[in-house]
Amino acid sequence: MISEVRSGTEALQFLKSNKPDLILLDIIMPDMDGFEVMEIIKNTPEISSIPIVFLTADTEADTESKCLSAGAMDFIVKPFVPAVMRSRIARILELEDFRMSLANRLDEKIQEVSQIKSKSLQDALTGLWNRTYTEDKVNEMLKKGIGGALFMIDMDNFKLINDRYGHIAGDHTLKIFAEILKKYAHDDDIICRIGGDEFMIFVAGEIEKATLGDYAANVIREMCESLDEARFETNSSVSIGIAQFPEDGKDFGSLYNAADKALYHVKQNGKNSYHFYSDQSIAENERAGKCVDLDYIREMMKRTDAGNGTYMLDFGNFHHIYNFIRRIVERTDGEVQTLLFTLKPDTPNYSEDPNEIEKAVELLESAVFSSLRRVDVSTRYSSRQVIVILFNTNEENGHLVADRIMNRFRSLYNGKLDFEYDIVQMVGNPVERKN
Repeated sequence: MISEVRSGTEALQFLKSNKPDLILLDIIMPDMDGFEVMEIIKNTPEISSIPIVFLTADTEADTESKCLSAGAMDFIVKPFVPAVMRSRIARILELEDFRMSLANRLDEKIQEVSQIKSKSLQDALTGLWNRTYTEDKVNEMLKKGIGGALFMIDMDNFKLINDRYGHIAGDHTLKIFAEILKKYAHDDDIICRIGGDEFMIFVAGEIEKATLGDYAANVIREMCESLDEARFETNSSVSIGIAQFPEDGKDFGSLYNAADKALYHVKQNGKNSYHFYSDQSIAENERAGKCVDLDYIREMMKRTDAGNGTYMLDFGNFHHIYNFIRRIVERTDGEVQTLLFTLKPDTPNYSEDPNEIEKAVELLESAVFSSLRRVDVSTRYSSRQVIVILFNTNEENGHLVADRIMNRFRSLYNGKLDFEYDIVQMVGNPVERKN
């Protein structure tokens, strides 16, 4: 079909709603000449690729050169022979079809290469990014002024899942963990599987430490719930180290090292928690220890107990004793209270002193020893926490015992540190948290 317009203005109006295969454009026209019309067409992306053939009665060589230089596909002098005109138009359309075919093939190849490159930067099992991509992307974001926090994540005792339940179960667990990480990530976050049971997340943007802590705690909680549902008797859990930009590092390498050290801190202090590399106050340090509270500690330890037969012990004798008492509670409905003492500073500006912390915890242990009966049990849960199990004790008496321990501690220690405590009742079925 051929459409005809009488001026350059009409031609441009027509092209707003139509895209012809070819334009035959006269040079001499009312209101604007062919060169002006062509310049507008070539500067309009939606129609700039339409082939244009100039028609003119001007036979000057300079005119033909000007038309071709402006981007015309051909130059036809009036009067023209119709058969020759059709032949030349057909040739131009054929060349245009060939050009479009090559362009489409090039786009397809570019897309294929892009997909291959993308796959090479992704973990085959989980579909998450690999470390190479993550390192490059994080550095790129930091250079653009996009801050954030780097999470180093490790699944505790994952090897036991592979060893006891097989690699299919292990792979399934890793896929579930990847989905949990995706669930809590935002659009700009980068989720990475480093390898094995090690993962990494770059949480993009300026986010408050409390929000980052909630992020980490949610990941830990939900993954451990998933492990419980799978009934793995491996005491598996999740540990997270967190480094923030720019205080802990100004590029990927320094953030990675800081987050790795924070992760090591968690591993050395009970696992199953998170820790900020930059933490200097005991209150913030111990948020990591308290994010998984007494109820959660109970669940973590219960995962080592098959309910009958041999216990799987890798958390020390306290696990064995704890589960032994829990079994008694299940059979006798006796009242047992669990206390968690957590070290805290009594001044916001207190600076950590490892020797002072160790001294305070040792004196608390002395206070516990001198305040408890022989049937009660205690253990140091982390470098700043002590757990106490009070046998045949109701909640009211549990608070009285806790206060007695605190008074004894304060009579032994004359420093800036103090403790706070939480209490829950141990029951055979899931507990209700006491406020």
